[in-house]
Amino acid sequence: MAHWAEIDENSIVLRVLVGSNDEPDEGYQWLIDNLGGTWIKTSYNTFGGVHAFGGEPLRKNYAGAGMIYDPIRDAFIPPKPEEEGNWVLDENTCQWIEITDTIETTQPDEADLTEGQN
Repeated sequence: MAHWAEIDENSIVLRVLVGSNDEPDEGYQWLIDNLGGTWIKTSYNTFGGVHAFGGEPLRKNYAGAGMIYDPIRDAFIPPKPEEEGNWVLDENTCQWIEITDTIETTQPDEADLTEGQN
């Protein structure tokens, strides 16, 4: 089944509807003729730029109300998390990831310190 996301003038997803696979355009023209608006195809099986069943991922993520469609990336992007933190958009997945200031370090063991001193 084809899924279609309606976006507003600011490219915010308003809703997602299912189109008909019985029609060559998968229901796109029906949506335009009966509901108007701007509709972008989305894949129920796509998340983080990966298709769940090995198919071709479509627009990085399955659309949902409140997400943003970015026409330059041709991707649906979830809203930035409201939790406090340093959030950056992963360009490969179009998902938000939190960057922490914690840097993990390891201490060299005794063999590493003495190697090459003989």
